[in-house]
Amino acid sequence: MNPRRDMRNSRVALFDGIEEGGIRASSSYSHEIDEHENERAMEGLQDRVNLLKRLSGDIHEEVDSHNRMLDWMGNDMDASRGILSGTMD
Repeated sequence: MNPRRDMRNSRVALFDGIEEGGIRASSSYSHEIDEHENERAMEGLQDRVNLLKRLSGDIHEEVDSHNRMLDWMGNDMDASRGILSGTMD
């Protein structure tokens, strides 16, 4: 056997998978990490969407409540205006 070739083969075996800037993960392991991160991100997004849905429902109820109150106030003001007009005459 050639000692130079053996040294090269051992070096390749030792540093196989190391890229510039870090160690390269095997594709199956990397895929599992990506899926796990994606699932966590989706759960986080689902929680946020549910929160926004509840918030928008609460805002809708509040707006409806205020609109009814403003309508009542408008009707009361009209009634008051009629009473004051009758009093002034």
